[in-house]
Amino acid sequence: VYGRFTNELQAFARDQTNQIRKNRVNEVDDDDDDGEIHIQTTPISPYSRDYCATHRLAYQSAKHSAFLQYLAWVFLPMLFLTFGVGFVKLVSVHAIGSGIPEMKTIMRGYALHHYLSFKALIAKSVGLIAAAGSGMPIGKEGPFVHIASIVASIMNRILGVFQGLYKNESHNMDLLAAACAVGVSSNFAAPIGGVLFSIEVTSTHFAVRNYWRGFFSAVCGAFIFRLLSVWDREEQTITALFSTHFRVDFPFDMTEMIAFIVIGILSGFGGALFVYLHRKLIELRRKYRKNIVSNVLFYPAILCFIYFSLTFPLGLGRYMASIVTPKEAIEELFSNATWYRGHANNIKAQKILDHWDHPNIYVSLSLFIIFQFFWTAASIALPIPCGVVLPVFIIGAAFGRLGGEAMAAWFPQGIRNSDGLFSPIVPGGYAVIGAAALAGSVTHTISVSVIVFELTGQIVHIIPVMIAVLISNAIATKLQPSFYDSIIQIKKLPYLPEIYEDKAYDIYVSDIMRTDIKFLSYKSSYSDLDKLLETTKLKSFPLVDSADSMVLLGSLQRKQLEGLLAKYINMVSEEVSVSQSTTELNNDQPQTAVNNESENENGPSNGVGNGISDDNSQSQSTVVEISSPSPSRSLQRSASRSSRSNLIPASLQSLFNGISRSQSQDQE
Repeated sequence: VYGRFTNELQAFARDQTNQIRKNRVNEVDDDDDDGEIHIQTTPISPYSRDYCATHRLAYQSAKHSAFLQYLAWVFLPMLFLTFGVGFVKLVSVHAIGSGIPEMKTIMRGYALHHYLSFKALIAKSVGLIAAAGSGMPIGKEGPFVHIASIVASIMNRILGVFQGLYKNESHNMDLLAAACAVGVSSNFAAPIGGVLFSIEVTSTHFAVRNYWRGFFSAVCGAFIFRLLSVWDREEQTITALFSTHFRVDFPFDMTEMIAFIVIGILSGFGGALFVYLHRKLIELRRKYRKNIVSNVLFYPAILCFIYFSLTFPLGLGRYMASIVTPKEAIEELFSNATWYRGHANNIKAQKILDHWDHPNIYVSLSLFIIFQFFWTAASIALPIPCGVVLPVFIIGAAFGRLGGEAMAAWFPQGIRNSDGLFSPIVPGGYAVIGAAALAGSVTHTISVSVIVFELTGQIVHIIPVMIAVLISNAIATKLQPSFYDSIIQIKKLPYLPEIYEDKAYDIYVSDIMRTDIKFLSYKSSYSDLDKLLETTKLKSFPLVDSADSMVLLGSLQRKQLEGLLAKYINMVSEEVSVSQSTTELNNDQPQTAVNNESENENGPSNGVGNGISDDNSQSQSTVVEISSPSPSRSLQRSASRSSRSNLIPASLQSLFNGISRSQSQDQE
């Protein structure tokens, strides 16, 4: 019992463990007899429970029927996903996607309307809960950044204590930069890496004065995030999220650096391929949007049905460890145990091996990498709130684990050093390096290495991790843009990318600007204005001093220009109407005197003459008033140009002067 761990004792311990697990599931079933399903429904603590364990709990509860297990495994995620898609579509479409590309655009100085609204906050939060609860391979770091930015923007607008401090645009950008750091640190419990990551992916420049603010906010967010796990009795104290226990005295041999460099190279190509695949899937969907993919709910439901049908644990899912949650997958891939022998020396390691040993660890890890690689790219292309770092992190960890297990099989006793001693291979260290390298190549960031150190709580592999991340970044940068820049290009957001080629510095602004500019000047005539409004659909026109100097004075909106023209013409038409009425009255005075004399001589004429004269005057006045145009684009429809030439200003300068004179008279 004490010295020999035989196969019979191992099998007995495994059976006892399975029996205890079944008893716990039965206790959960007894507690849930009222039909209530307990699910983590808050994005504040994404790892405090397994956020995608809803269908897994239902799958374990229906263990007596394979058909019911299939229904629970497939249709519960479909229900959650379709609800999330529909809710986001109805409330705010600005909640779709990661959120980091849009924040990157906002941090460059462009305003995206309604993106930081309260409706976007509600849609992002509820949509993220539903999408993450479905179990699709998506992350949450991007939505967390978006949510934190919305909260910061709302605080800036509502709370009076912030209005005085952050009224100008510069301070507002500082506030949003700190919010981005809080979003990342609250997702990974990594305040240092969160600040550095937010600087890399969102800011072109970072004010040093805002450095301590970002760190303070990030530390508060990470502290509260980990404190919730202690209050929930899931952790004894505040520790690293995925604690590892690698050897500190001799974690790796220098000969293994070759393997680490190879992992970095392959991760660079893999990250570029992932970005390319994601972009092609979106282009393919847009190409066939008139077919079934145009349906907002049907297309995500079909993808969800296919994904969970292929990952059903009693089917193909057993060959790719589909029963484990993302949190469990990271913990198992980072474990110290070596899997290639096919057996373990303790119960915990044997449980891990049972998940990945169908038919063997190499086939299982390879299928897991290929399957998750494609479906992650397809899932984050759906119209749901989603991130990319976590699923790519898991894929990279599996790739590194595969390389570490291969190295452990090739060198079962370890690598012999110069002293003649053997240094055993640690596959868990390879998994950490692979996770950081692939995540860094997809996002084009170096700060992922710092996030990995804070996640694991160890920096024993700091040199291999940094080398692998730098190599993967260099390769991915040459082949493809970052994942966030790719989304900016797909959505055609107003953003100027970085210039990497030296020949691009010889291009001048005049080489890319248009020369046939439609403009206005103070000397523009009415015919010029009328032609400009009728032949163009521009919403704004540049205003210059003259056509010769072309000195830019400002811009004039189309509606403002139409309103000025209509107001001026109406004003002049009223003056003409009054003057014509006065002229007619003056002309009618001699005729009235003649009529009076004739009345005295020939008798009364029942006022017919006066009636006709008054009617003519009123008719003429009415005609003039009708000929004045209404404030609209088609100013020439109310009357011919020749009949109202006296109403048209000679130039835009006179139009402005006439309006200003009228306003001053009104004020007097």
